[in-house]
Amino acid sequence: MEYINGTIVVLYLLAMLGFGWWGKSRTRNVSDYLVAGRRLGPLFYTGTMAAVVLGGASTVGGVGLGYKYGISGMWLVVAIGTGVLLLSLLFASTLQKLRIYTVSQMLSLRYGTESTKVSSIVMLAYTLMLCATSTGAYATIFVVLFGFERWVAIAVGGAVVLVYSTIGGMWSITLADMAQFVIKTIGVFALMLPFTLSAAGGLDGIRERAGAEFFSITGIGAQSIVTYFVVYTLGLLIGQDIWQRVFTARTPLIARWGGTAAGIYCILYGVAGALIGMGASVALSAVESQDDVYADVAMNLLPVGLGGLVLAAAVAAMMSTASGALIAAATVARTDVVPFVRGWFRRDAATSTGRSAGTEPETGDDAGEDIASNRYWVLGLGVVAIIVAIVVQDVVAALTIAYDILVGGLLVSILGGLVWKRGTGLGAAVSMGVGTVVTLGTMIYLEIQAAAPYDGVYANEPIYFGLIASVIVYWAVSLLSRPTDPEVRAAWDKRVAGTGSVQAEEVPAT
Repeated sequence: MEYINGTIVVLYLLAMLGFGWWGKSRTRNVSDYLVAGRRLGPLFYTGTMAAVVLGGASTVGGVGLGYKYGISGMWLVVAIGTGVLLLSLLFASTLQKLRIYTVSQMLSLRYGTESTKVSSIVMLAYTLMLCATSTGAYATIFVVLFGFERWVAIAVGGAVVLVYSTIGGMWSITLADMAQFVIKTIGVFALMLPFTLSAAGGLDGIRERAGAEFFSITGIGAQSIVTYFVVYTLGLLIGQDIWQRVFTARTPLIARWGGTAAGIYCILYGVAGALIGMGASVALSAVESQDDVYADVAMNLLPVGLGGLVLAAAVAAMMSTASGALIAAATVARTDVVPFVRGWFRRDAATSTGRSAGTEPETGDDAGEDIASNRYWVLGLGVVAIIVAIVVQDVVAALTIAYDILVGGLLVSILGGLVWKRGTGLGAAVSMGVGTVVTLGTMIYLEIQAAAPYDGVYANEPIYFGLIASVIVYWAVSLLSRPTDPEVRAAWDKRVAGTGSVQAEEVPAT
């Protein structure tokens, strides 16, 4: 009867392609393609924000952690939810008012210098590796259901995401993510959780057979919990894929409270995943790998058909993250990286080393780009992500390096620009450079000293040392350098207050 589950997943994939064509009909300009016209209401915004952050690691991985560590397996997803909460409550309103497309554009507006554009290269590497990692995760489901070879599974799943993302951009991704949000909610909360707990004899049955220590919230270890918050919570505060969703909100109020609702949902999702894993540890016989627990629950504890819906929920989680990362990578490449690299090679001081006081980057919704060129970038980088997922066996190592640089190198300059008026462009640029060098240097040193490959890459110390160095340098250089030009600061303040020229743009409500 497995063909029934497989049929349900196939129908889901076809529906995603349908959402691509539906989104295309709503895409009339670059703003529609990159940020859904900046007009998402509370329901759509909350659903899509939750969908993009809850990927395969949160869904399949979260259940696996619950299977191995008990209720403390929730901390990875709780850290993600906390990141969404902090971003929404502290910064989302400000970001929504800026009317920009990328993190690098925010840095240029705030500091008045193009030297911070180097951040776009790190952001491109991060988003591309995130897309490749999520694309490779499809294999875990498609291999089980259809018996595909790994590369075929990756190619098929990646092609579906590539098609609907390329055709309709953010509108297609938004519509698909809403469907994915609904499927994940039903699959995890309404099906997997009650069926698994019932099969395990409820919480009392789990406690009796697995032991009371399975209910310890620190069972996974304090170091792991701290690492989750440092890497995922802080990473979510500055990730291009997350910021680009903030830019889709219709109003600052929606960005704040819709994101807050998404953050709370993520935390509940993490608790549910851990409970499912706990129940599976009692209800199922020994599972070879903790990453297989999710699929085993779907295939063995749920009725045929419902199991297919649950497997579709896992695919939905991976696709929502992959599509969000893909359009983020394309936006950064097209908007920031290409102009930065071109200007650097041309030795053009106006575009590569600085800008006159008070001027702003082209961040309006009519910035001269066209939909076709953005589609080419999504298509091209999507193909690259699929190839990387197929060819590179340890994409997670590359993603870890990008994540560490993102947090260790860029976090302080980005958040510092939002909260500290005295922060300067020179302080930001030097901080990014020093933080990145210290992060990579520590990682290389630990890798040389490590007993096994990638022990240094996966170590916690690089990101900690990078953050410390970045904070010290940002603070010291900013205080020792000239304050940001008053005209640049005034232009930034007007934009944040909603009185800047770009902010005056009116968009229809949806």
